[in-house]
Amino acid sequence: MASPGFAWQLGDRRGESGAGVPAQEARTVVDWFTAPDYWLSRLVLQRSLAALYLVAFAAAALQFRALLGERGMLPIPRFVARVRFRRAPSVFHLHYSDRFFAACAWTGCAVAAALLAGADSALPAWAGILLWLVPWALYLSIVNVGQTWYAFGWESLLLETGFLAAFLGNDEVAPPVVVLFLLRWILFRVEFGAGLIKLRGDACWRRLTCLDYHHETQPMPGPLSWFFHHLPRPLHRVEVAANHVTQLVVPVLLFAPQPIASAAAALMIVTQLWLVLSGNFSWLNWITIVLALSALRLPVTAPSVPAAPLWYEVLVLAVAALLVVLSRSPVLNMVSRRQVMNRSFDPLHLVNTYGAFGSVSRVRYEVVVEGTLDDTPHPDSGWREYAFKGKPGDPRRWPRQFAPYHLRLDWLMWFAALSPAYAGDWFGALVERLLENDRDTLKLLRRSPFPPDTPPRYVRARLFRYRYTTWRELRETGACWERTFVREYLPPTRLAGVAQRS
Repeated sequence: MASPGFAWQLGDRRGESGAGVPAQEARTVVDWFTAPDYWLSRLVLQRSLAALYLVAFAAAALQFRALLGERGMLPIPRFVARVRFRRAPSVFHLHYSDRFFAACAWTGCAVAAALLAGADSALPAWAGILLWLVPWALYLSIVNVGQTWYAFGWESLLLETGFLAAFLGNDEVAPPVVVLFLLRWILFRVEFGAGLIKLRGDACWRRLTCLDYHHETQPMPGPLSWFFHHLPRPLHRVEVAANHVTQLVVPVLLFAPQPIASAAAALMIVTQLWLVLSGNFSWLNWITIVLALSALRLPVTAPSVPAAPLWYEVLVLAVAALLVVLSRSPVLNMVSRRQVMNRSFDPLHLVNTYGAFGSVSRVRYEVVVEGTLDDTPHPDSGWREYAFKGKPGDPRRWPRQFAPYHLRLDWLMWFAALSPAYAGDWFGALVERLLENDRDTLKLLRRSPFPPDTPPRYVRARLFRYRYTTWRELRETGACWERTFVREYLPPTRLAGVAQRS
């Protein structure tokens, strides 16, 4: 019997020795292990995944010093001193320096670029697998010491997908059926888990009203988010209903025969592109699209490839068995009424649970950070605002598109506005480095209001309520945001032991 969603092949089977099978016998041999019709899907999937690895490593290389470096807000040396290797495996347990981290991150970029260019196809199958495991191991090392800055579902999703995709093979073998199914299994958990957590979470998902608020209150709006927010409310209801169908019904169809599986994957891809247009969600939407390619059988004639060698079949089946066993905890979490989002159940992030926006904020708050050169701060001091790259600040500045590149500080500032408790372990360090005019920290910002050689005397933070302007307000003021002062978030603060100017 044919496997659902795959065209099983009759024809030539060659062993490791390359000996051919007699023509009459060849017509009766079933290639149970591979799905040649998915070779183009595999090619696009692997190259797309390599591009996402490249973005992830570049973001790490360009941002780590201020966030995790030796003088960072959450230094890695302090973390590895208190957390054991077995709990968070990482090469940085063996050695850490900023130079070594940079070398690892840029090495990850180089390997990802080589994979994007197809370097794995020029290698034997076993070497291609090892090459794909290099960026996985390097990025695992970063995530496991990344602390708050790397505590989001798309990190584990990149690792889980990257590990499994390493066993998809290269031009020497056709794509293995079991790996394609397991990639669909990841996609199923991403979508179905997100759908369940919405139904179990905020009542606005069941009332179909969440999109009345979401585009305005999401962590990092994009250039089109203002327009999405102002779509007619009946259309928002349709969007939410369609989301429930896409996340709770369509994922089941990934395991149906073709062309149903391809249609389900295509629908998911369209939905994810809609989300790409509506906001900045790091590479979450893009890697979901990558996973959907595992179910998309593209109408291109597959090339003739030799049968998979025995060692490759054994290896893939052993990895598959391991991942099936590890799937127990994510499945139990999905069916639990106390379902949690974005949890890793093993230190290697091999099988995880996902979900997003179980609750939706009704009001948007933003922390505005300011500094002054005055020796004695008061309300009328010349307070100057720090400008962030992605998070809302100046009401007249339109949001930019950054995803799949991820601005980690900007994203965490959204959580800081929800509650100071979310920023307790790093916000004080951020203020301290702003008072020092720390070069690496200022690189994370769009603009500092102070010259490099003239740090502020005091820094403060204030909480504002932000809302999108109406069409009329936009025409009259040119501002996409309207903000209202709520309260003081952090009183004027200066470095300890710094004397006032005479």
